Amino acid sequence: MTVEFFLGTHQPGWLRTSSVPLFVSDRRLRGYKTLPRATAPWALDSGGFTELSTHGSWDHGPTPRQYADRVRRYRDEVGQLLWAAPQDWMCEPWILSKTGRSLLDHQRRTVGNYLQLREIAPDLPFVPVLQGWRLDDYLVCVELYSKAGVDLAAAQVVGLGSVCRRQATNEAVTIIDALRAAGVERLHGFGFKVLGLRRCGHRLASADSMAWSIEARRTAPLPGCQHKNCANCHLYAHQWRRRVIASIPLHEAPTLFDYPTLCGGRS
Repeated sequence: MTVEFFLGTHQPGWLRTSSVPLFVSDRRLRGYKTLPRATAPWALDSGGFTELSTHGSWDHGPTPRQYADRVRRYRDEVGQLLWAAPQDWMCEPWILSKTGRSLLDHQRRTVGNYLQLREIAPDLPFVPVLQGWRLDDYLVCVELYSKAGVDLAAAQVVGLGSVCRRQATNEAVTIIDALRAAGVERLHGFGFKVLGLRRCGHRLASADSMAWSIEARRTAPLPGCQHKNCANCHLYAHQWRRRVIASIPLHEAPTLFDYPTLCGGRS
């Protein structure tokens, strides 16, 4: 399996010029009156982690209908939208403590939101997301989708949530392998970094990362760059992406799906 790698960005304007697949948050894109026209495929993040970690609920975010309306606009005006994440509920322990809800409640709300969005807008490319913490949790989430009549094996892609902080661990590998054994093979790894891709890249259909921005914030700017650091630098992001692809051993993971990159410098 070859994993398609989406470059996460704070800058939705990069959609106008990027020649690599981008991962862009609705929280960044929704402020644009005139939307950028995409020059490469991209996927949309709902911004759920920020909503829940900041507010403890989706009450401050868009309603499902408002979100669907925006996704339709992105599809039509930006173009090349491959898929959009639903308004899911992460299951990390610190997120549960913020919301005050149970893990199972988060899973049910995640599945329920996907079903609601699909009912509101069956023409839009919303994808199901699996949420959990331990292996058994994820298998419970698979069963919740099955009981709701959702065939995850037939989905374009299935998001794998609440794993990014454990992406390079044996536990993450075990979870991914168990889900694939259960028939959920086209998984998208949210926020997978270099070590995670080395361990799990060949097990995923796609992944995204904004780790380049954190790395750039902690290092000196590239030669010729005039900014204080390269945390929002197009050139740094693309050079980082090429390093990530080159660093993955071929015997552990196939070469990541690559496009020609542009040089040049979620907001």
